[in-house]
Order: sequence, then structure tokens, then C-alpha cells
Amino acid sequence: MSNIKVSIKNLYKIFGNNGKAMVQHVENGCSKTELLAKHKHVLGLSNVNIDIPARKIQVIMGLSGSGKSTLIRHLNRLIEPTSGEVLVDGENVLGMSDDELREFRRSKMSMVFQKFALLPHRTVMDNVCYGLKIKKLPLAEQQERAQRWIDRVGLTGFEANYPAQLSGGMQQRVGLARALATDAEILLMDEAFSALDPLIRNDMQDILLDLQEELHKTIIFITHDLDEALRIGDNIVILRDGAVIQKGSPQEIVLDPADDYVRDFIKDINRARVLDVCAVMEEGSATSDLQFAHDTILEEALPLMSDAGLTDATVMRDGAAIGMVTLADMIGGIARPKGHGQTETTYR
Repeated sequence: MSNIKVSIKNLYKIFGNNGKAMVQHVENGCSKTELLAKHKHVLGLSNVNIDIPARKIQVIMGLSGSGKSTLIRHLNRLIEPTSGEVLVDGENVLGMSDDELREFRRSKMSMVFQKFALLPHRTVMDNVCYGLKIKKLPLAEQQERAQRWIDRVGLTGFEANYPAQLSGGMQQRVGLARALATDAEILLMDEAFSALDPLIRNDMQDILLDLQEELHKTIIFITHDLDEALRIGDNIVILRDGAVIQKGSPQEIVLDPADDYVRDFIKDINRARVLDVCAVMEEGSATSDLQFAHDTILEEALPLMSDAGLTDATVMRDGAAIGMVTLADMIGGIARPKGHGQTETTYR
């Protein structure tokens, strides 16, 4: 059985009176700037192809105007495409009837918005219950399920408060609890934390990662912040002018940026917090007894090796040695960013 939950195929979105006729111009190499100047149409998405695995966090990122928010709104058809397909569990969302789409949005896919999108005249409890009310569940069940998620996001005691009585971080917790309460398999998060202060934002990332470790949802997370993308994403897609520039794991993005656009994104990141020992290891056997799990990040591994006065360690996965890592390997991984086309250790 395929592990792909969502498959986006040949997706185009061109805003204007005759978008379908403009697809051919884009296919023939017409840029976003040229399309606007010559044809008075705006290119939103250009031949986007992404396979999103089940039960993982897929980050889609790019600068303002890159098409990331446009893309996520195609997944539940808040925006209709110009052409292409969006498959969820093999079913084409774009071919659904109004009734099918309504049920799909109620049960299969939830969304958390940047601006919280809470109902101001309803309490925290009522807001979290909202999706369950739409599904016409009994009131007692609504409140029981809502209370569970209110407790999980740390809002116990605020059930009777209104959104205006809450901080921005607390309001976003309400939005997250509301999305989780419906028990949808797929969670869409559109710049969900970008309106928050840095410390609160970091706290919300922690909450999301803790919940994901327990729930294993398919999460599609939109952001313009590379640090956030690298911290939470199992996979990352980078967009520019509506087109996919690069896709891969956080380590693949950092170790082998596709072009100068991506290279500029990653130039200031702390590589020690992204790369793990597996990314910089080599073949052979270590001379010391020190061992690291394959996913130990360099920021944790380096001081352990240094404090022990050692220069190498064995890299372990599932109880078996898969290679070795040296102090020089780790320092080199942090200090020498790789350009596109340069060789790197095989990703494992």
C-alpha cells in the first residue's frame, strides 16, 4: 500500500479572465512577470508536483508571493485550480460534488489559519466544539471531545472565556484544539504561528511536535521561516513564483541547495541544529567505545565527544553499527556549506 496521503499533480493556478488559455504560455516558458505584463494574468502556481507522505509533517515554504498559501487552499478547494489534480487517498478532490466536498472538509481535513479565525462571540468551548456541532454530534460528546483537546493544548480553566480575553498564543491554541477536535486525518496549517511573538511561537512549535509524536497526523504546514521549517518538517518544499524549486528532507535542503535562491535561504542557519551524525558519517569502525544514535544532531554530539576527549564514535541504528563519525566530520559539516552539484555523504 502506498504511503502517499496527498498527491498534487501538474497543478496550475492562473488568476484572470482566461486562465486556461494562459497555461500554454507558461508551459512555453512565459515567466510570472511576462504573463502579467503581456497577458494581464497572474501566475499563482506553475506545474506543481508534490507527493506528501502519510503521518508526517510536510512543510511548504517560500517568500511572500511564492504561491504557498495559494497551494494549500487548493487541497480543500477553497481555491479552484486552472488545471491539474489533487488526490487524497487516491481520490481526486477536484472531481468531488458539492456534497462530497462538504463531507470531505468536515471529516478528512481540518485547517488552522494565521489570523486565528475564531468566532469572537463564542467562548473557547464553543469555538472548539464548532466543527463537532457541524457534524451534528450529541452535545455531551461535543463537549467531552472539546474538553480533551482544550486540556491538551494547555487551556484548562479558560473554557468560558471569549477570544478577546485571550492572548495571541492562547487564541492560536484554541484554533489548534478546534482543528484537532474533529479528528481529521489531515491538518492544514497556513502560517499558523507567524503572527506570534518568537517565544510564544517556539512554544507552539513544541506543542505541535509533542502532539504529532502522539497523533501521527498528516500535517501540511505553510511558513516563510526557514528555521521553523527545519525544526518541524519531515520534508520541505520550497516555492518561488509558484513553482517548486526544491524538495527534500531538512538535511538534504541544507547539504545540497538546488540554486542560489535556496542557498540564500540557508546561509545564516545553525547547521549544527539541523544536521545529524548520519548526514556526515563515513564508513569504517570507530576506535572509541562512544556511540551515537543515527539521528543525534551535531549540536548534541559535538560536546559529548569533546568532553570525553575522543575524536570518533560509532553511529547506531536499531542496535546495529552503520558507520562512524569523527570530530573532523562534524566540524566540517557545520563549517563547509555544500554548493549544488558537490558530492555529499549518502542520506540514510
